[in-house]
Amino acid sequence: MDGDPEVHGAGTGGSALPAASLAALRGPAVRRLLELREGGALKSDHVRSVAAALAVSERTVWRWLAAAQSNPHAAAAPGFRDRRATRFTVTEEVRRLLALWKGNVAAVQRELAARAAARTAMETALEAAPGPGRGVVGVPSLTTLHRAIRRDLSAGERAGLAGGERAARKHDVFLSRPRGWRNQVWETDHVQVPVRVDVEGRPQRPWITWFVDCATCAVTGAAVTPGAPSRESVLAALRSAVLTQEPYGPFGGLPERVRVDRGKDFRSRAVAAAFTALDVTVEELPAYTPHLKGTVEGLNRSVESMFLVALPGYVRQPRPGRRPAAPRDEELLSFEDFTERLLEWIGWWNTEHHPRGLGGRTPLQAWQADATVLREIPARDVWTLTLEDAGMRKITTGGVRFRNRSYVAAWMTGHAGAQVRVRYMPHHDHEIELFDPVSGRHLGSAHLADQATPDQISAVRTARQARSRQLRKDLEASRDRERYAAATVPGPPRTLTALTAAEAEGELAAADRTDLAALALPDLLPLAAPPPGLPVPASVAARLARAHPTPPGPHLVEPAPDPAPDRLPAWEES
Repeated sequence: MDGDPEVHGAGTGGSALPAASLAALRGPAVRRLLELREGGALKSDHVRSVAAALAVSERTVWRWLAAAQSNPHAAAAPGFRDRRATRFTVTEEVRRLLALWKGNVAAVQRELAARAAARTAMETALEAAPGPGRGVVGVPSLTTLHRAIRRDLSAGERAGLAGGERAARKHDVFLSRPRGWRNQVWETDHVQVPVRVDVEGRPQRPWITWFVDCATCAVTGAAVTPGAPSRESVLAALRSAVLTQEPYGPFGGLPERVRVDRGKDFRSRAVAAAFTALDVTVEELPAYTPHLKGTVEGLNRSVESMFLVALPGYVRQPRPGRRPAAPRDEELLSFEDFTERLLEWIGWWNTEHHPRGLGGRTPLQAWQADATVLREIPARDVWTLTLEDAGMRKITTGGVRFRNRSYVAAWMTGHAGAQVRVRYMPHHDHEIELFDPVSGRHLGSAHLADQATPDQISAVRTARQARSRQLRKDLEASRDRERYAAATVPGPPRTLTALTAAEAEGELAAADRTDLAALALPDLLPLAAPPPGLPVPASVAARLARAHPTPPGPHLVEPAPDPAPDRLPAWEES
C-alpha cells in the first residue's frame, strides 16, 4: 500500500538494517504472528522478538496485530496509512489532457480549472459531494497535480504522453538476442548522412545502404547513393556483401536470414527475387520497431558520432520539423572523396574497432575465429541473380526493343528473329543483359542505340534548369527525380537517366520554342486601324477602341449572327 509510515519509538534491541528493509519485513512478521494466534501458540515472547527485530515497541506490534485482524489490507503493509480514498489520483480525463497538451502539466491544470468553472456555471443549484475513490472536490493545485502524475504514472508513460511512442520506448527494457554464428543473420537499412556533399555542383546529403553481420558486427557490404536510394541501391550493396573476392571480402558469403524493415525498396519484387534465388530467408519486421534490428541501428548511430561529425559540411541534426542548418563558407567534399573516406572508415571498423560484446576482439578477429563454413557463390552468378527480369523479347534488325528504346550489340549480328530474355539493373537505362530463354545462358550485354552525346546531355540539363528556374518547387522536384547509381567503390557520381539523340534534340527544340514564346511581345506596337469595309471580331474592335480615341465606324464591327437558323448572316448574303 501507498502512504506514510508511522513513526514509533525504537525497541530495546535495535537493528542494523536500513529503514526501507525494516518496513518491508513488517508484513511477513505480522502475518506469521497472526498464524500463531489462530493456532493458539502466540506468546508475548514472539511479539517481543518481532519488536526487537523491527526496531519498534511491543505496543506498536500489538496494534499492528489488532489492525490486521480487523482489516486484511492492513496485514499487507502494517503501519502505513492508506490515503488513496482522499488524495487526488490521475484519471482518464487527466491522461487525455496530458496527451493533448504534450505533457504540459500547467496547461492541463488550466484546462481542468476551465472545465470545472463551466460545470459550476451550469450546475449552480446542485453540487455533488465527493465519494470514496472520487478524489477531492474542485480542481487540484499545480503542486498536487505534479505529485499525482509522478506517483501514478511511470517515467515511460509520462514520456509517451509528452513525446509519443518513440519517447516512451527509451524507458523500456529490451531483451538481447544470442549472438549466434557468422552469416546466421544479417541486418540491412538505409540511412541519410547528415553531411552535405558536392554532387555536380549542388550540395546534397547522400544515403548509405549497408548489410551488417549480427554475430561479428562486421559491415559485410555497403553502397552510397548521392540521391534518394532505391532497389538498385539494395542490390548493389547485396552484391558487395555476398562477394568475397577483391575489392570486397574477406567478409561475405550467403547469409541464412536477413532482417529488413517495411521499406518499399527492401520489399520490391527485384530484391525479393534476388533473395529467393540466393536461398536467403527474408525476415520482415513490424512497423515502428527499430529495436528489433538493433545491430544496424547501432551502426547508424555510431557512424555519425565516430566519423561524420568530423567531416566538412556536417549538418547538426535538427529537432523534428526543422530544416538542418547549412554550413556557411565551408568547402564541401566531392562525392568521390566522401565515398573513399566512408569505405576507409568501414575498413577501420572491421579491422581495428572493438565493439562492445565481442570480448575485446575486432569484427575481423571474431569472423576469423568462427569456424562456420561459408556458402560462397561465383561473382558472375551473383551479378545475374541480382538483375530484374523484364520478360521475353525478339531480336530484330534494329536490335531489341525495351521500354520504347532500341538496344544493340555486335554479337547480335546473324541472330535476328531469335527470342531472348531481358534482365536489367533498375534505373540503369544505358544497357541491358540478354539471356537464352531455354538454358538461361548469358548471351551478352546490349547498349542503348543512338545514345546522346555528352554535349547533348549537358545542353538538355541546361535547358531543364532554365525551364524550371521560374518556380522553386519545380526546381526541387526536378532534383528529386534525378537518380544516381549506388557506389561501392570511390568514384564520381553517375546519373542513371539515359537519353537518345532524338530525345535530346526533341527536348531542346521544345525548350527553344518555349523561350521564343516567352520573348514574344504582341502588345509592344499598337494595332493599326483596318481598311474600311473589312469585318473584324468584336474582341479586336474593343482593343482598337481602347487604342484610338475615336472609335472605329460601324462597318468595322462584326455584326451579330441572326438568331434565325434559316437565314444567313448579312455579310454572307451580300
